[in-house]
Amino acid sequence: MSRKIAVIGMGHVGSTVAHYIVAGGFADDLVLIDPKTEKVTADAIDFEDAMPNLPTHTNIIVNDYQALKDTDVIISALGNIKLQDNPNNDRFAELPFTSAQVKDVAGKIKASGFNGIIVAITNPVDVITSIYQAVTGLPKNHVIGTGTLLDSARMKRAVAKELHLDSRSVTGYNLGEHGNSQFTAWSTVRVLGQPITKIAAERGLDLVALDKAARQGGFAIFHGKKYTSYGVATAAVRLANVVLNDALTELPVSNYREEYGVYLSYPAVVGRDGIVEQVQLDLTEEELKKLQISADYIKTKFAESQAN
Repeated sequence: MSRKIAVIGMGHVGSTVAHYIVAGGFADDLVLIDPKTEKVTADAIDFEDAMPNLPTHTNIIVNDYQALKDTDVIISALGNIKLQDNPNNDRFAELPFTSAQVKDVAGKIKASGFNGIIVAITNPVDVITSIYQAVTGLPKNHVIGTGTLLDSARMKRAVAKELHLDSRSVTGYNLGEHGNSQFTAWSTVRVLGQPITKIAAERGLDLVALDKAARQGGFAIFHGKKYTSYGVATAAVRLANVVLNDALTELPVSNYREEYGVYLSYPAVVGRDGIVEQVQLDLTEEELKKLQISADYIKTKFAESQAN
């Protein structure tokens, strides 16, 4: 069975996603969609120029919404990153722009007859994921946001650097909004099999500072080069591959949680059918309060986006 992925939005993130897919040979067919026809056409030719030096071939299709009908995974990378250049480091600064874009694109996705899995990167991702689901009418488990899959990676990087380890030696999650109300659930974090709270007490680690490093890591990158790309693109492609391979992998992604009535990041088992099973963590009372605050914030912002 052929593997077909679409990337909608070919800016810094979308083009990085597409390059990773082509270079990794993760799709047989790749649909690229962007209103800037000259840019997306140039990207397609550039990828085709790379193929003679790659071990795999990818068929590239440009700006054809009808090609989405039999696509397995759509990755939404729409956005206007310049709007995040604000003094509050607020991803919701993009919402008026991206909500309008996504409503239009989601309508076209629905019209194409698409029945696969949507992976949203577009910020603010939890609200945008909600909009995609509402407009397309796809099952809630078939619309997923990258959410704190990236923020959890940033937490692992921060902890690992402090302990002089490879970041893959750290496990655990950031939860809630992919934004300022997210938090590191330290009760879930383990390093070399030991709870991070135990290690922090022994070595004098500042968990408050590490939590801040995870939350603000994206803005450190943004202020350095005015966009982020590699981390989030890698998270999105990993998520797409988990779907394509039916890998049944537990990931902290933005998924609809009935108990909160909203999309937010919380671990779930992901496979070919999208969200296959939702995980139930044993969080502390403080963490549960933080998660509720984050859920309420996302819910309010989604309501505002629907009213406009």
